[in-house]
Order: sequence, then C-alpha cells, then structure tokens
Amino acid sequence: MSPLDRPLRLVAVLGSVQSSSNTARVVDVVREYLQERDNVIFDVIDPTGLDLRLPGLGSTADARSIQATIKEADGVILTTPEYHGSYSSTIKLIIDNLGFPSALKGKPVALLGVAGGRIGAIKALEHLRSVASHVGSIVLPGPVSVANVRTAFDEDGVLSDAELKGQIQSVADRLIDFINDHIYPAIALEALVRGKMVPEDLLP
Repeated sequence: MSPLDRPLRLVAVLGSVQSSSNTARVVDVVREYLQERDNVIFDVIDPTGLDLRLPGLGSTADARSIQATIKEADGVILTTPEYHGSYSSTIKLIIDNLGFPSALKGKPVALLGVAGGRIGAIKALEHLRSVASHVGSIVLPGPVSVANVRTAFDEDGVLSDAELKGQIQSVADRLIDFINDHIYPAIALEALVRGKMVPEDLLP
C-alpha cells in the first residue's frame, strides 16, 4: 500500500484517436506492467468518441469528467505521437479542456512519445513539456521517446524488444518513485500539521 494506506492512482492520457494506434499500444505496455502491482490503480483517458470542444466554445460533460479523473490521480502520463515536428492536436485539445486553473496543476507528469522516424518524438516531447509546465504540472525529467514505432510491434501488437519495453515501463517507475519520495511525504506532513494525523505515541 501507499504511505496513505490506499492504492496509488495513475492516469495515462492517450494523445491519439487513430484506430489501433501505436500510441495506444505503448500505453498498453504500461498497463500490462502495472497490472502486476496490487497497490496501483491505472486508468486511461481515451479521447475517442469524447465530446471535447475547441477553446472558447464552452465545457462539456466529458470535459468535466476527465477533469475529475485527473484531479483524483496521484500522477499523470501524457502520451502523444509526433505530427509534423510537434505533439498531436488531440493531446492539446485534452489539455485545453482541463479547465482553468488546469486539473494538471501541481500534478506529477511523465511524458511518453512515439514516432515513425528513427530520431523518435524528441520535438513533440519538448513542446509538450513546455505546455505541461505552463499549466502548472510538475514535469518529470527523462521523457521516453519510442522511435521507429511502426516496426516495434509485430502483427499481433506484441513488443518483443526487452530493452525498449523496459524503457517504456520506466515511465511508470519514475512517476511512482517521485510520488512516493516527494508527494506523499508532503501530504502526510501537511495532514500532521493540520491535526488530521497524530502518531499514537503523542495521543493523551
């Protein structure tokens, strides 16, 4: 269990609506990895079919729902394919629908990008880091970029490259480690100061 005696909740935001997208396959690698842990709840926000409007056109029930999901999360993984040297319009639309202040404000965020080229999603992740930082999230160092993603998975969607699989899984590991090392201690200390948690040896 976490230091707060409850499962740690992580949310991945899928930055693609393409059917059978490689971005979704990479997120599935993280999902399968975290299924082995009984102290982690892992959710995926899939924008496919969601009613998300362009900025200035008002909020929707779907927008409010994803805001609530992210606010309840201990940490977030933002994922994106690289399109024309930047992140996808899908991930930007989701971020634009997270309210103001953003539901990402104060949240630890890990970045995961995929690209068909051999240099990976470096530019997309640089741009996404800037946006995520601007809305107030705590962007972790060490984003993971999956290059040559079209050939990384076989016809059944299986990733056989153990090294690449480990790199993708490390996104979750670093996020969990950061939460356990920095976020939970701060929450516990604040609760103690406010009198919500009192050690037994200090009780009258």
